[in-house]
Parts: sequence; C-alpha cells; structure tokens
Amino acid sequence: MRDYIWSEECLQRKVKSKKGEKEPEIRYYVYVLEAGLAFHNGQVIPLMSEFLNYAEGDTAKEKQDCELIAFKRLAKRLKAEFKKLKIMVLLDGLYPDGPIMELCKKNKWQFMIVLQNKSLKSVWDEYAGLKKQLPENCHIQKQGGGKQRFQWVNDIYHYYDSDKKKTVLHVVTCKEKWHEIDKITGKEVTMTSNHAWISDKPLNRLNVHERSNLAARHRQGIESGFSVEKHQGYHYEHCFSYNWQAMIGYHYLMRLAHMFNVLTQYSVCFVKYIKDMGVRGAIQFIRETIAVFVPNDERMKTLFSRPFRIRSGQLHESYTAAKTLA
Repeated sequence: MRDYIWSEECLQRKVKSKKGEKEPEIRYYVYVLEAGLAFHNGQVIPLMSEFLNYAEGDTAKEKQDCELIAFKRLAKRLKAEFKKLKIMVLLDGLYPDGPIMELCKKNKWQFMIVLQNKSLKSVWDEYAGLKKQLPENCHIQKQGGGKQRFQWVNDIYHYYDSDKKKTVLHVVTCKEKWHEIDKITGKEVTMTSNHAWISDKPLNRLNVHERSNLAARHRQGIESGFSVEKHQGYHYEHCFSYNWQAMIGYHYLMRLAHMFNVLTQYSVCFVKYIKDMGVRGAIQFIRETIAVFVPNDERMKTLFSRPFRIRSGQLHESYTAAKTLA
C-alpha cells in the first residue's frame, strides 16, 4: 500500500490519518482474488489468479473493482479451462450473494459458503424458526478430540434483486466444544466455536460431515497459503516492481514456485527428505541439486521417451475424497 498512485490500475481506499487530521488519507493498493485446490488432508495447490483492476469497475459512478465483480471474471476463466470438471466452490463470508450462488448453479458447481451472523437476515430468521420443528435434523459426533453438534434446515428460499428473483438454499450450523491446557495457569479450559455454511445440496446425516469438515473448513488452507508466501521464505510482503505487468509476471512465477514446492512436499519419493530436513531444508536441497546438475543429452532423451508421473499417495487419497463429494 502506498500514499501515491504508482499505476493507473491500482485500487484506492481511505484510511484514518495518523497526523491527527480530520480528513482521511487516500492509499493505493493491489488486490488479487485467488483460486486454489483444497484437499481434506490440508494440501492446497495454487490454481488461478484474478487481479482487481480499477478500470474493471464502474468508472462513471466512481465505483471501483471489487471481489464480487472479480469472482465473475474468475468463474468465467475457470469454466472455460475446466468445462466438465466437477467442482465444489468453497467461499468466505463475502459471497452469500444471490447472483453469485446462481452463477455457481449455472456452472453446475457445488458450493459451501460461510454464512456470517449479520448476513442474509431473512435466511437466518427462517433457519431459527424451522430448526425447532425439525429436531431430527441433528448430528453429534466426536472430531479431533472434541465434540461437534450439527443442525441443518433444507429448502430455504432466498429472495434477491428487490425480491424479483429467488434461489433455494440449505443451511447448516456446527457448534464445537473441546478442551485445552491454559499455557499460563496449566489448567484445563473448555473452548467453543460456532460455524455456519450455505450449501447448494440438501444436508443429511450421511453428508454433513463430508461437506462441512472435509470440504468447507479446508477453505482456510488457501488463506494459510498466503501467510506462507509472506512469512516462510517467499518474501511476498515486499513490492518487487512498480510496473503493473512485471508485478503480475512475478506473482505468477511465485505461485508456480509455491505449487511445485507443495507437490514436492506431498510426493512419496520426498517423504524421507521432508522428515529429515523439514520442508524448507528439503526445498533448499532440491534447489542446490538442480543448480549443479549437468544434463547429458542422450540420458535426457532416454528418460523423456518413457511415460512418467508424479506419485503421491496422499494426492490420490485427496482426489478420491473430492470425487466422493462430487
């Protein structure tokens, strides 16, 4: 974020002045919408990026580009590249939006979307009223050393676009309780958390665990990936170029590097190195090995003439889970 506009594509926002002035200051920044492949074992592979661009907004109304508009562009690209791929879209609390959900249904994508407490008040009211009449829509299970209590209500109508259009939603909530040891007192304390999602498919006892725990909750892995890029060796908190195209190019190269590192981390043949050296140590070992490798033309031709594949037992396990969800 800068206090001057270094490229016409930058977005802008107003922030409180640190100098005690009443008028807020304008800051210019870059925002990227990311799509990643999330698996139930915690593996997340970068897939596609969509840069927000000031010109993509409604310049006549001085309304700049936003995540909802960028999502439609990203969805169009995803559909073009993966026309027949069965996809479950995992979205955060910004996306419980009628047009967005209808777009997913049009693309024949399943979805699990975070439903925040202050979002879609009419849907929450309908859920609160109907769940009392549906005590059978409840599932309790042990998970990760704690206990989960799921409740759901299917077939809730959501009206949007000034009540001219409607879509059918299915809502599930999860209340969790587990115990931890307080680091200061050393005593056991009870921890709780609440979650809620919108599903495109009706919920039941057989699929609520898969759709909530094995799918929706792993959206956090994509956000964790951003933290890795900023603080664990990629140094992506720095601005490497003030040229817009060069900046985009660097971003794609960095995401490719991250993808290769993730695939390496989960590949069977690198398990021993990961265990012995750690993730960063193994990546450094691979880098140094490649840096001193002198290829032999005849040997390379022989190797590439044979069929080959990346072997990863965990990747196969994740694919199987994704296929089951689909």
